Amino acid sequence: MPDNTLRARDEDFWQTFADRYAVEPGPINLENGYFGRMSRTVVEEYQRNIELINRSNSVHVRRRFELSESLDIRAQLAEMVGVRAQTIALTRNATDGLQSLIRNYNRLQPGDQVLISDLEYDTVKGAMRWLARHRGVEVIEIDHPHPATFDNLLASYREAFARHPGLKLMALTHVTHRTGLVMPVQAIAAAAKEHGIDVILDGAHALGQIAFDLEALGIAFAGFNLHKWIGAPLTLGFMYIAEQRLADIDPDMGEMHFAINDIRARTSYSTPNIPALMTLPLVFEEHQSMGGSPAKGSRLNYLRNQWVKAVRDLPGIEVMTPDDPRLYCGITAMRFTRHTDQQVMAERLLNEYNLFTVVRTGAACGPCIRITPGLTTTAAEMALLVRALDELR
Repeated sequence: MPDNTLRARDEDFWQTFADRYAVEPGPINLENGYFGRMSRTVVEEYQRNIELINRSNSVHVRRRFELSESLDIRAQLAEMVGVRAQTIALTRNATDGLQSLIRNYNRLQPGDQVLISDLEYDTVKGAMRWLARHRGVEVIEIDHPHPATFDNLLASYREAFARHPGLKLMALTHVTHRTGLVMPVQAIAAAAKEHGIDVILDGAHALGQIAFDLEALGIAFAGFNLHKWIGAPLTLGFMYIAEQRLADIDPDMGEMHFAINDIRARTSYSTPNIPALMTLPLVFEEHQSMGGSPAKGSRLNYLRNQWVKAVRDLPGIEVMTPDDPRLYCGITAMRFTRHTDQQVMAERLLNEYNLFTVVRTGAACGPCIRITPGLTTTAAEMALLVRALDELR
C-alpha cells in the first residue's frame, strides 16, 4: 500500500490522473466543491449509455436495468461505502435524501425541539424549519464558535443539549460548504446519543475526500452526493438509513412502489437519470484505482496546505478554517480583513490573476472566500494563489 502522504506531493503521479480529465481553457478553477469533473472515459461511457437507452428505450430499462443492473449498482455502491445494500437508496443528490429523511422522520411530537447551526446547508435549515410549521416543533439554532477547535465545537453541542432538554433531532454537516470545517462527527453523535437525540448527517462534501465508517461514527441517517468527489455524472446521490432504524423514517408521501420494509420507499419513485446510473460501475472502478478517499483526501489536503501555510500569518488575511488535521479537508475559506466586500476581492482574484473562487455567506463568523482545489489542480497553481493573496491583501 503506497504512502498517501508522500504520494500526495508527487506532481508527476497526479498529472497522470489529471490527464484523464478534459479541462476548458480559461480561469483556473478553485471552486471544485460545487461538483466534480467526470474523466474522459466516464464521459464516453455516459454518452454510450445515453445512446443505448435512447435506442432501446423501455425495453432495456424494464427487462435489464430495473431487474438486475440497478441492483448490481446498488450493491457496488454499498461495498464502496462499507454498508449493506439494504441500507441505501439512490437519490438525485444529497439534498434529495436529506429532505426526505427530515420530512419523514416520525418520532417527533408537537413541542419537541430540533437543532440546526449556522453552518448547515440552507436547504437543510429550510427542511428543519418546515418541521416547525407542519409538526409543531421548535427549531433551536446555534452559532459555532470562531476560531473553531475540536473542544469548543463539541462543547457548543454539549451546552445546547443541556440547555434544551426537549431536543429530539439534529442536523449535522460533516464538511460545511461555507468554510470547509470538518465537524468532529463521532464525538458529537456520541454526545447526542447520551441525550436521546437522533442525528441526520449531511455528508455531501465528505464522501470521496474523507475516509469514514458510518457505523463507527454512530450515524443512523445520512445523505450523500456522488457527483462531487466520486466523479459521477450530475443528478446522483444516495441516502443511508441503518437497518435497525428504518421504521423511524416513513415511506415518502405514502410511496407504494416498494415494500414498507424497503429503504427505497423512503424516497420519491420517479424515472431517474438511467444513463448516469449505468455509468456508476466505471466511476467506482476509477475512484478505487486512484486510491479512493484516502488518496484523494491526502492530495487535496496537501494542495490546501500549500497555500494555507504560506498566508496563515500574513497581516490582512484571515484563514477561517483551523489547521487541526481533524477539522479540515481540501476545502478551506479565507477573507481579506482590510477589505469589507469579499465579493469584490473574489472578482479581483478572477480578473487580475485568473483564479476562480466563490464567496460564501451565512456563517456567524462572517462572509468568506471559499477555495477548493481539485484533482486537476497543481502545486504551481497553489503558488500563484499565494502570490495573488499576498499582493491583494
